[in-house]
Amino acid sequence: MSRVGKMPIAVPQGVDVALSAEQITVKGSNGTLTRPLSALVTVKKDGSTLSFAPANDTPEAGAMSGTMRALVANMVGGVSKGFERKLTLVGVGFRAQAQGQKLNLQIGFSHPVVKEMPAGIKVVTPTQTEIVISGADRQVVGQLAAEVRAFRPPEPYKGKGIRYAEERVVLKETKKK
Repeated sequence: MSRVGKMPIAVPQGVDVALSAEQITVKGSNGTLTRPLSALVTVKKDGSTLSFAPANDTPEAGAMSGTMRALVANMVGGVSKGFERKLTLVGVGFRAQAQGQKLNLQIGFSHPVVKEMPAGIKVVTPTQTEIVISGADRQVVGQLAAEVRAFRPPEPYKGKGIRYAEERVVLKETKKK
C-alpha cells in the first residue's frame, strides 16, 4: 500500500466535503471542486478527517489510493488557500497586461498574443514583466502557466522569453571562430 495513501487528510474549518458513490465534492471559500472516485479506493469520512484505503490487494489499488489521497488533498488545499504560479518576462520590450479574464502579451512577435482565462482562474500583472496566475484547481493553474510559458520559452543564449519565477536558465556560450 502507498505510504501517501495511509496518511489521513485533515479538513480545515470552513471546508465541506460531500461523498457520494461515484464522486467527491469539496466546497470552500475559493469555490467548489468535484472529482470522480475510483472503484479501487474506499474513502471514509470521520468527523474532520478523510482516510483512503485500497478496495482490494492489487498493486493498482494500492497505487490508486495514494493518487486519490494526493488529488483530494490538493482539492482541500485549493478551496481553502488556493494555488498560484508566478511567471516573469525577460526581454527588451516584453510586456504583459491583464484585462479582465484575458492576458495580453507583447513578446517580440509582430502581433500581441491574447490568452483567455477559464472561469475560476484569476490573472494579475503586478508589473509589466510579472504574471501571477491563481485559482483553486492546482492542475488548471499549472497547465495555464505552462501554456503561457510555451508562447515564448526561454532561449538558451540570451535567456529571453517567459519563465517561471523560480526557474533558473543556464545560458550557453556562443560559437567561437
